Amino acid sequence: MDFLMGFSSTNIAWLDLLLRIVSAIIIGGIIGFEREKHNRPAGLRTHILVCLGACVMTILESTIAMHMDSLAMSSEHVTISLGRIAAQVVSGVGFLGAGTIVLSHRRISGLTTAASLWNAACLGLAVGYGFYFLAFVSCFLVLLVLALLSRLIHVKTEKRVEVKFVHRTETMDYINEYFEKNNVVILDLDFHMEVKEEKNLYTNVYQLKLPSHTTYTDIVAHLAEHKNVLGVRTTNL
Repeated sequence: MDFLMGFSSTNIAWLDLLLRIVSAIIIGGIIGFEREKHNRPAGLRTHILVCLGACVMTILESTIAMHMDSLAMSSEHVTISLGRIAAQVVSGVGFLGAGTIVLSHRRISGLTTAASLWNAACLGLAVGYGFYFLAFVSCFLVLLVLALLSRLIHVKTEKRVEVKFVHRTETMDYINEYFEKNNVVILDLDFHMEVKEEKNLYTNVYQLKLPSHTTYTDIVAHLAEHKNVLGVRTTNL
């Protein structure tokens, strides 16, 4: 019974225990709210639960270590190994994060959410051990990376441009002239043809390298103006 009520007889006071648990909920909630806004697979509740669970496990480990400390001092055959529970939490969250990673059309999504879950567990561990300042500063940095970095650093997403058209020679001359005029480099080209309503329907799928002044929106809008072009769209690589 004394072991179960160990918090009252150790250096972890009930008030400090409550502070650690509330801090874990707040930190997990902050990161989870950002993911929830972007409709990610793991949102507010998942991040709170991961952070809180990690916090509880480190509190448990710290409490066990405090109870075992007196036993270790009284016997030379007893040793204490800290960090084993924390290590299992960090590795175990990896399986949870893997569930948020999706491969679709050769495009991987969910890696950022998996990383945020792993960070939530690490911050929960930090709070559980009582490192409040480190945990909250790290939480701010995680939020900064998730919410602001993508706005400050603009990385152009590589896409493919699919063009459906008729009258191959005339239309190809138009497309190639537009690309050359705007310094758009063709990295790869897939081509196929089918017959519909006694007409040859051509489809070109371009992988392009765009100059800084040109966007995929510009390309789609311009190519769609030609009378022979029946459809233009972009697809992710």
